[in-house]
Amino acid sequence: MARGRAGASGGRTPAAYALQLLAESDQTVAVAESLTGGMVAAEFTAVPGASRSFRGSVTAYATEIKHRVLGVDADLLAAEGAVNAQVAAEMAAGVRRVMGASWGIATTGVAGPDPQDGQPVGTVFVAVDGPVGRKTVRLRLNGSRAEIRRESARTVLELLADELRENARGQDTEQNGGI
Repeated sequence: MARGRAGASGGRTPAAYALQLLAESDQTVAVAESLTGGMVAAEFTAVPGASRSFRGSVTAYATEIKHRVLGVDADLLAAEGAVNAQVAAEMAAGVRRVMGASWGIATTGVAGPDPQDGQPVGTVFVAVDGPVGRKTVRLRLNGSRAEIRRESARTVLELLADELRENARGQDTEQNGGI
């Protein structure tokens, strides 16, 4: 867990905290994963009661699956490759649509051992697509393949929790007359 966030999450895992926020607002999430290969979905399903808010996941490891299943633009994939901010954003939007979820999150990147699509090992993009927009973050990670994958999963879960908190704050302000 990143420093400074333990107070907000009460010591829970990022997945447990995100699921709590989703349940409190009667919302759902779906996951599109590439380099993490199902790790994010596993984090969600490890939490008792996850089925209340977790809709499912697509492990789109192959580039063609990103296009055929998640609807990522084929021309974008051909021109830029799969390790790209726009690809991550389209994966998150695509899984949200396919699974009928309130929120979609996605990971794509290079865990190693070799560079991919002209990107060095440790280049990762994570994205969140929700009711009020999208957010994509580029990561430059160091470490082993396993460490890069773990950090990517943790980061996308924390990004989701941050967006859920922000969305809830916006709704509270709106409901309280802008106070």
